[in-house]
Amino acid sequence: MCWGTGATMTDFLLASSGFVLAMVAVGLIRVLGGPANADRMMAAQLFGTCGIAVLALISAATNVTSLVDVALVLALLAAFASVAFVISGSRSDMIEPGAAEQS
Repeated sequence: MCWGTGATMTDFLLASSGFVLAMVAVGLIRVLGGPANADRMMAAQLFGTCGIAVLALISAATNVTSLVDVALVLALLAAFASVAFVISGSRSDMIEPGAAEQS
């Protein structure tokens, strides 16, 4: 790919989506080595955000409008994953009823 006079916006958008995918690969390292669950959740949010960006860039480059719908569904799933993580974290911090009475 030459960035001279023959480069088009489509080439730029596809190259940008490749760059975003490379950043997802870097984020995968954080998922594998994350010391805490919160770090892993933040990396999962990175995957969701980058997935949305890649789908939007490819949709704009190729004029496939259905990819925007897929990106919106991915955004909803990422939001629900965050809510589920927060709820599960708050439940694990709660003291069980009757636990104080047993000790």
